[in-house]
Amino acid sequence: MSEVIERGLFKDKAFYRKLWRLMLPIALQSLMLSAVAACDAIMLGRVEQNSMAAVSLATQIQFVQNIIISSVTAAASILGAQYWGKGDKRTIGDIFNMSLRLNGAISLLFFLLCILIPDKLMMIFASDKALISIGADYLKIAGWSYLLTGITQSYLTTMKVTDHVPRTAWISSGAVVLNLILNGIFIFGLFGIPAMGARGAALATLISRIIEMLWAVISSYQKGFLHPDFKRFFKRDKALAKDFMHCALPLLGGGLFWGVGFTSYTAIIGHMGADAAAANSIAAVVRDLMCCLNVGVANAGGIMVGNELGAGKLECGKVYGERLAGLSVLIGLFSTLVVIAVTPLVVHFMILTDEARSLLSTMMIIMGVYMIGRCINTVVVNGVFGAGGDTLFDMYSLAVCMWGIAIPLALLGAFIWNWPVPLVYACTCLDEVGKLPWVYLHFKKYKWVKDLTRETEE
Repeated sequence: MSEVIERGLFKDKAFYRKLWRLMLPIALQSLMLSAVAACDAIMLGRVEQNSMAAVSLATQIQFVQNIIISSVTAAASILGAQYWGKGDKRTIGDIFNMSLRLNGAISLLFFLLCILIPDKLMMIFASDKALISIGADYLKIAGWSYLLTGITQSYLTTMKVTDHVPRTAWISSGAVVLNLILNGIFIFGLFGIPAMGARGAALATLISRIIEMLWAVISSYQKGFLHPDFKRFFKRDKALAKDFMHCALPLLGGGLFWGVGFTSYTAIIGHMGADAAAANSIAAVVRDLMCCLNVGVANAGGIMVGNELGAGKLECGKVYGERLAGLSVLIGLFSTLVVIAVTPLVVHFMILTDEARSLLSTMMIIMGVYMIGRCINTVVVNGVFGAGGDTLFDMYSLAVCMWGIAIPLALLGAFIWNWPVPLVYACTCLDEVGKLPWVYLHFKKYKWVKDLTRETEE
């Protein structure tokens, strides 16, 4: 044990072996998921600027859905990691069922919205009639895939916390590869199939999501995996439900603050013109790709810290959290350098108007600075704080930094003061950088060092 809790950023080899084993598949999974959006943008960008921009705006609907679903799966991951560290599989099964019930209802709601009122949803993000029409066509097809998302994510989350992270990476990566192949076929019209443009991207997404869900369900019935116990599917443990909601509700609040705020950023930039929307769409794809590494570290680190806390090893969990915080700074600096380095390649590869290309160049430089804050906050707030159930902090910090500062400045700059697009874009990046001092002070209070498990009957 003395070796495990030895302080120092790079001294514990066992820590880094376990972190690497967990982080690599999760980061790969995140990268592959982001690759879908990247390839949609690249492929559609090679066809038409409006199709690329419209699909990017339309997928903000799924972005909001994913925020809500993520609050449920994150709560399941927090409690599941601690109960797995404790060795209580039956309670993990009850958490799995709870996650399926909630995420199934959420997915059904978003499916109905996309099928019944796609044009009205698009009007939230764009005023250009061409963008609204293309985006609505996309949602009518892609909405069917949104019906499956919550169910699949519940299965994958349970696999992650029960030491089956590589399987989740295989499932997600396999679905993504299929999505990319089908994208090429349906968007460009290969092998005698008519070119479908944005509608083709939606159809590719739907087919890949069906395969992904089937693979996850079948995997759950293999030896060593957990599958839902349908005899206990509607059983409600009041104490466990209270613990779940105690984690999930602040995560939902923070997720909605962040998700709706991010969607607001997209809508604000989208209403500043088609060139601004196109440049922002590409910058968003680069941002999401660059965030894959810190998402992997945050998820893997959260599981590791949660395992130790759930096993009652609070001091070890504390040291693990300190190491992850130090790593987040290095990852942030690395991400900044990479973003700046790839800017010329990204700008010259896409087919854009001269105005959109100029806007994209400036946005990429601004995003490079933003990445430092984004990486630190993702690992520390979502990974370390979340592992110990300290989920309220994120909601408070977003309320102040995003909704109290960044969004009002962006709105005023765009629609009252008529600021140029890059300055408005810079306002949308203020929240992650602005809350860094607050995150540091809260980290040092160590309120996140908690064992959340209860004694349960087998």
